[in-house]
Amino acid sequence: MAASILQRCVCRGRTFSICANYRSIVRRSLLSSAYTDASVWEQRLKDPQDLGQLASLMDRTYERKFPVSSLLIGRFIDSLSSREEVDQAEYYLYKFRHSPNCWYLRDWSIHSWFRQCLKHGARDKALYTLKNKVQFGMFADDFTFNLLMDSFIKDNDFTGACSVVQEVMLQESFERTSTQILALNALSKHLETKPQLSWQEERIMGASLMLAGLKQENSVGFSARLLGLAFIGKVELSRGIHAVFHEMPLIWTSGYLGRAVAVMDAVCSNFRDVKLSEEVLDHVEKILQDLSGISDGQISASDSDTLLDEEDQLERLKLPEYIDRFKELKERLLAQNQTDPRSLEALVSALTRQKMAECEDADLCEYQRTVCVWEAERQQLIQRERETKEKNRLMRDEREEQTERRKRRTD
Repeated sequence: MAASILQRCVCRGRTFSICANYRSIVRRSLLSSAYTDASVWEQRLKDPQDLGQLASLMDRTYERKFPVSSLLIGRFIDSLSSREEVDQAEYYLYKFRHSPNCWYLRDWSIHSWFRQCLKHGARDKALYTLKNKVQFGMFADDFTFNLLMDSFIKDNDFTGACSVVQEVMLQESFERTSTQILALNALSKHLETKPQLSWQEERIMGASLMLAGLKQENSVGFSARLLGLAFIGKVELSRGIHAVFHEMPLIWTSGYLGRAVAVMDAVCSNFRDVKLSEEVLDHVEKILQDLSGISDGQISASDSDTLLDEEDQLERLKLPEYIDRFKELKERLLAQNQTDPRSLEALVSALTRQKMAECEDADLCEYQRTVCVWEAERQQLIQRERETKEKNRLMRDEREEQTERRKRRTD
């Protein structure tokens, strides 16, 4: 059975290669229709179920203190057909997450949940369960993250897109180039709106820019790295290093502004083909100017109750050095023609047009293989379920027959 599933998936892969070739000649800025198309997912073997009966079965199972199987919750998710049903499903996802079988929520069920949310106009529910992943078990994969980010960006909901990027950052899932590019699209477009960020948002923005930028050895990557480290450095000097790494995938060593300056130094010395965005340099300069009040003893009321240890105080003393070093390196960048007049958003858009089509082809091929593997595993579980039910039926019939024989002997 697994072999036949794989064979079907290979056949479908030929169709996708045609779509990929056509897509390569079509200009677009984000994910193409071939990437977001659900045909591969929808072509899985159907397992039609009645949603009401599934819900009733889960309720009875929980009442009897029995575990609900991963197949049952997966069928429930696959059977959702409206926004109302998606809203009601939240209860059963929570119940399953807090049941003995919580570790067995399948990857394909998680992917199916987010696809159902997007399909039925419940993107807010998708974001809610993603941000509360510990309570609902919704740990998305890279391909799913891409679909969610793309959906928010195309609707110009950059705040929502950045919320998805935050989850990518927290899960440290910036392995795919497409995910990095989409994340940088969301972050740069959000910054273009000039939002008023709280210090917590600056920390999240900084960590996301830095981690996504670390994967790109080009002007976009170094510009994002520089701005991200500057944001984190601003939080460090105003709130202390403990505020930086608390519940964040960041190193505990102080000196984030020093690392930002080191990025500029590396570009000047070792990456002569890289140009830093002038907009990013201006933004970093403004951050340093805002922080200069700290060295003058002008601490804002919001920071006056922040407890700083000796290491934080020593880092604050280095601020004048960072400012002087920044000015020196900026002059070197200008002299070496290593600044780009374009904004970070413009640089990211150019990178998207340059690389996204190639990234999509690789992602789609991998997604087809993943769906094939998922489907083979699902069919194996279904077959095992059938065998278990048949075994239980035979055992039940045997017990009933033994009971009947004993009854006849007694009579």
